[in-house]
Amino acid sequence: MSQRENKVKSRKVKVWNLFFTFYFLLFTFAFPNYGQNNDDVIRVETDLVSFEVTVTDKNGKPVRGLNAKDFKVFEDGAERPIDFFEPIKKSVEGRPLSIVFALDVSGSVTPDELQRIHDALSTFVKRLADYNSYFAVMTFGMEVKTLQSFTNRPEKLEKTFAKLLREQDGLSTHAYDAVDDAIRLLRKKSPSSIKDKMPKRAVILITDGFPVGDTVSPKTVIERANDAETTVYSILLPSFARLQRGKKPLLTPLEASGLLEKTGGKAFYTTEKSYESLFKSLAEEITASYLLAIYPKTKNQQNKKFRQIRVESSNGFQIKQNRLGYELKK
Repeated sequence: MSQRENKVKSRKVKVWNLFFTFYFLLFTFAFPNYGQNNDDVIRVETDLVSFEVTVTDKNGKPVRGLNAKDFKVFEDGAERPIDFFEPIKKSVEGRPLSIVFALDVSGSVTPDELQRIHDALSTFVKRLADYNSYFAVMTFGMEVKTLQSFTNRPEKLEKTFAKLLREQDGLSTHAYDAVDDAIRLLRKKSPSSIKDKMPKRAVILITDGFPVGDTVSPKTVIERANDAETTVYSILLPSFARLQRGKKPLLTPLEASGLLEKTGGKAFYTTEKSYESLFKSLAEEITASYLLAIYPKTKNQQNKKFRQIRVESSNGFQIKQNRLGYELKK
């Protein structure tokens, strides 16, 4: 082949390369995936078994800034290496927060309480604006309603919160049913991984602490929360606290059920004053948690026996886990 023919062939190759590059860029940028907007989640499967832990000091204050070396994980008493570790950080690209607000709008909740809840929730969402946060809103009384599915748009949440004053719904308080529905929503709309990151899943239950008329048992809700790796927190309203004569409120049926403790959550008690300081403490509790994950042992993979997991702090801090172990599903 002559030198002239080689040059002609080389030019043709370059032209075809430019042609394919042009059309690749055209289809990549001119036809984006419109389903992946800010409100959507991307599904990614993982074999990791994860555990959410919250660390507090001797005064009960959340501890931040820890690393994987600050923890020890034991499976059925034997220490296991930590295969994955990630804290929650202030970053729109950081680990996601998937939070469902479940709000009591039964007749026992006063209009003044609902107004304060509205104000506190608006501030709470703004406080977590620097995190990769997604929120959904449910109400419950005689029935459970989803007012807003997951979104990270403050204006949509504000419109939803404004509906609270118009949603009061009878005397029943289906709190366990509401948590159960919230877990289902998390499973459906907030999968095990979002944009290649494992989210912290949480339900914030705002109620007076007296569930009435539920169709699902606390035991079942706890099992489903553990299976969905979901932590349940509760804001207990003063409509219950007013009935107490002592400074320390009595244990509510909600707390006695173990729903909060056995999912790694915590109860926060409101007062007659502003709720915002309490919601600030809740935000600190939620964002000061850590994700630890391990791969299941390859030996005896077919054994579906429940495997107990215990997480300890190398520094002597107090640890709360969102569940006490796992069972292989395959």
